[in-house]
Amino acid sequence: MQKETIDLKQFNKLPKFIAVEGPIGAGKTTLTRLLADSFSYDTFLEQPSENPFLPDFYVNPSQAALGTQLFFLFQRVKQIQELKQDDIFSSNKVSDFLLDKDKLFAKATLSAEELKLYEQIYDYLSIDLPTPDLVIYLQAETKTLYERVMHRGIEMEKTINFDYLELLNETYKEFFFDYNRSPVLIVNSDYLDFQTHENDYNLLLEKLLDYFNKPEGSKMYFNPSPTLI
Repeated sequence: MQKETIDLKQFNKLPKFIAVEGPIGAGKTTLTRLLADSFSYDTFLEQPSENPFLPDFYVNPSQAALGTQLFFLFQRVKQIQELKQDDIFSSNKVSDFLLDKDKLFAKATLSAEELKLYEQIYDYLSIDLPTPDLVIYLQAETKTLYERVMHRGIEMEKTINFDYLELLNETYKEFFFDYNRSPVLIVNSDYLDFQTHENDYNLLLEKLLDYFNKPEGSKMYFNPSPTLI
């Protein structure tokens, strides 16, 4: 779905770096690409398909968690280095992940001893995380996430179980309850389908445009009911 480019001159101040976050199945990458089309932003996308440990992790999380997590950690470090070389603020960007979330997954998947090792490596690398001007956190019920993941039919995701998604979903909620590095727009995406329903995206876009002209604070909420969609 290609979106019409928006005239950015009408806004007093635009976020130069937007991060879209949420559990697997929330619609992060779809929304990121739509926002990039609308605002002529560059995309900065997660690359889970490059992680050779991920398919095994979805089959047996306890056996492959540490390798999966460390690969993502080093991948993040490389991405951050590339961002700094290119100068993250040389152009406006929208990302389908928040760099801070690496520890979120570690705490959800690693054993106590593995987490201790991971945190030592994390601290040693001393990641200097860019701070988004706005984070869009896509929430959904675990049942919704599970149905979406199964429906899209990505081979390595077919073994994801409901309990893992439930744990991940709860970990995300806890993470954003305390998150204060950037303003956050919390979106209930249970009834939103950005991929196939243009009106769903337009509803969120309207909320964003209002925010660009008049920021509402550090935590904002968008909870569309089924009757509005």
